[in-house]
Amino acid sequence: MAAVDLVFLVGWIVFWVLWLAAGFTAKSTVTWNRDHVGFRLLIAVVVVLLLRSNVFNLRSGVVTDPLLQGMGIAVFVLGLAGAAWARVYLGRNWGMPMTERADPELITSGPYRYVRHPIYTAIIVAMVGTAIGVGLFWLVPAVAAAAYFIYSAGVEEKTMSRRFPDAYPAYKRNTKMLIPFLL
Repeated sequence: MAAVDLVFLVGWIVFWVLWLAAGFTAKSTVTWNRDHVGFRLLIAVVVVLLLRSNVFNLRSGVVTDPLLQGMGIAVFVLGLAGAAWARVYLGRNWGMPMTERADPELITSGPYRYVRHPIYTAIIVAMVGTAIGVGLFWLVPAVAAAAYFIYSAGVEEKTMSRRFPDAYPAYKRNTKMLIPFLL
């Protein structure tokens, strides 16, 4: 395994282990919508099948240019740092996508000042960084994750509008969903 591949592998493993461990400090879950489990499984199955099939010749898309590898690592680190920044600002309100927490607070500072779902944006950025630094076949899970995050954001938007009927509509009008100034 190349050193660059190892950087990405270790980076993702450390990120997800710390991310899941931080979940133990979150407020208790009030509801977890089981209706969306099928969508999550479908995305995971499609990504695994595509990556394991012969649709992609994984060796032909491998990045060997040190400049691209370096750029990929930079974008990857930027994405992980953005996700961590957003997670810190969300604090104990953080939860798995499409869950509701006890006594939620509407967070509009830090990265939430720029987009309503900065964790989703940051993880997609990290996945794009992985694609730049490792190989374009990593765009498949990035696109799948983006589809999942857009779907999750839509579900969460309805919940937030219901939980914060006075504050959320104004926040939604003034802050983009995923990409600052655009979307």
